[in-house]
Amino acid sequence: MNIVEIKNTNISINTKDVLESINFDLKKGEMKFLIGKTGSGKTTFINSIFGNLIPSKSEIFRVLDYDINNLNNKEIPFLRRKIGFVFQDFKLLKDRSIFDNMKFVLEATGWKEKNKIKDQIDKVFDLVGFTSSLQKFPDELSGGEQQRVAIARSMLNEPELIIADEPTGNLDPETSSEIISLFQKLNKMGTSMIIATHDYNLILKLEGQVYKCEGGKFFEVKRK
Repeated sequence: MNIVEIKNTNISINTKDVLESINFDLKKGEMKFLIGKTGSGKTTFINSIFGNLIPSKSEIFRVLDYDINNLNNKEIPFLRRKIGFVFQDFKLLKDRSIFDNMKFVLEATGWKEKNKIKDQIDKVFDLVGFTSSLQKFPDELSGGEQQRVAIARSMLNEPELIIADEPTGNLDPETSSEIISLFQKLNKMGTSMIIATHDYNLILKLEGQVYKCEGGKFFEVKRK
């Protein structure tokens, strides 16, 4: 089953093509990587999967059974609910506790029963190995702890796909390795993943196809 299927696609911003000739597919349970310098088009590619950018030219562009080429505004929230997103800078709400960060996401996506909300929050934190107090605020946590919280948040609605954009960009090498190991664990449980990074060395020891954005092109990089 294809989670993502893209064929002969160009993506433009303000009528200018940023990426051309994209051919990419991601099957259920696969992990693939996207590399490229800052400004090379990685974020543009990710935004197109979310439905933020409609291709300027495309033969096929399907994400989780949604046709991105003909996506309407009513479908976008339902598509995004099936995708978990992990940011480089965590994007946690600093004015509320870790528990309330999670509660906010669940309530915003239709969860109402307090017991079920608490059980789901406990479930994802157990999954990512977060052991600190849920009553702490984001600024009281280390970078690695904040990223674990961010990954737990991405899993709240049990998405079929997780996209991580530079998830280790603000972390030291040891913590980065721990976060990548966590992604591997979640992937082995069946969650499909796309990880975008500028750090090619980070993914050398991991299995999975590698794609690169460079000079407006999108292409597979053969591992040595």
